[in-house]
Amino acid sequence: MHSEKRLPGLSTQILIGLILGAAFGYFFPEIGKQLRPVGDGFIRMIKMIIVPLIFSTLIMGIAGTGDFKKLGRLGGKAIIWFELATTVALAIGLIVINFTQPGVGVNIAVSADAGAKAAEAAHKSISMIDYVLHIIPTNIVDAFARSDMLQIIFFACFFGVGVAHIGKDGEKIVSLCRSVAEAMFKVTGYVMNLAPIGVFAMIAYTVSSFGIAMLIPLGKLILSVLLATVLFIIVLVTAASLITRLNFFHVLKALKEALLLSFSTASSEAALPIAMQRLEQLGVPKNIVTFVMPTGYSFNLDGSTLYSSATILFIAQIYGIPLSLGQQLLIMLTLMLSTKGIAGVPGAGFIVVAATATAFNLPAEGVAIILGIDRILDMIRTTCNVCGNCVATVLVAFWENDLTKETFEKSYVENFQFKASPKLHS
Repeated sequence: MHSEKRLPGLSTQILIGLILGAAFGYFFPEIGKQLRPVGDGFIRMIKMIIVPLIFSTLIMGIAGTGDFKKLGRLGGKAIIWFELATTVALAIGLIVINFTQPGVGVNIAVSADAGAKAAEAAHKSISMIDYVLHIIPTNIVDAFARSDMLQIIFFACFFGVGVAHIGKDGEKIVSLCRSVAEAMFKVTGYVMNLAPIGVFAMIAYTVSSFGIAMLIPLGKLILSVLLATVLFIIVLVTAASLITRLNFFHVLKALKEALLLSFSTASSEAALPIAMQRLEQLGVPKNIVTFVMPTGYSFNLDGSTLYSSATILFIAQIYGIPLSLGQQLLIMLTLMLSTKGIAGVPGAGFIVVAATATAFNLPAEGVAIILGIDRILDMIRTTCNVCGNCVATVLVAFWENDLTKETFEKSYVENFQFKASPKLHS
């Protein structure tokens, strides 16, 4: 018992894994490049948890509500906040890049392969009509197999309300889902014990594969995006605190493991189970966590939208093409619409940036310049995405009167204040 107490918390272990992985990848690059399967294995273990966890907890929450009106109200409030947050993210991205001018003076040759990839992406587009229709599954088993969160949520909403209206037989289904959820949270705990090893491998691979030399010419862009992301999170958290009178900086502290995990793996999915668990430990009801979080992963990509606006302006600066205030506002409007459907579409972020650049007569080849550092930028924007979704979930719970200031403060003190990282449990 005494030896367990002396062990560092999970967030400390992940941070140690991140630092050691970076050092290992730098000093032993050849070995570091071989560690990718270890990191990928950890990510796959996390992904295997997500579908049964999300579906079972969604059914529990929705069947308990049994009310499409409440679901509609939840969704409406979430979408309003998502839109406000992504608009602010776009604006901050443009403001910071205008101020820091990271593209001025950059002179990097673009490889033929990267240029061809950028040109191909510029001619693709993401149809919003097709995206909306795609939300409706034709085969729920296929949606489960592909981990298509929006299709799973869509089906779960109808299925959960149906379960709520079939009486005692429905109670058996809810009981089964509760048992599945409990089992999956246990499995999550087991997998998270491997997080420091997975983080070590992922960071070692990243540093050894891309190296420091690649970062130096575009270091100003990385620092600019990082600055914009930090500013956005501060603005977001401060605004949410003022609106609700809750201390959202406590939310960030409670989510430190999830944020470290999302940063080091560049995977929102890797952080989802532990982020959901921490939100519940803050007093947010399970039905709101399981509805708003997966929905936010498709509609509230704050980090991705900020990255898109920053990259477009960066390309313009590289080629010395001035963009007026009106043009930049038009870019904001274009990205507000086009970035809504990028989740779950392979390479969609790259496609959106390349297509938007072409639409505003910017050379699509400019997008290829950032390919070498995209992994680093992905780590930053993924962390921002996770943070934005967690803030939105707490905010919606407060708006629904399902989370009070007293409950929030009591839960924070009991689970997070002056304590090591709480264990994952159901």
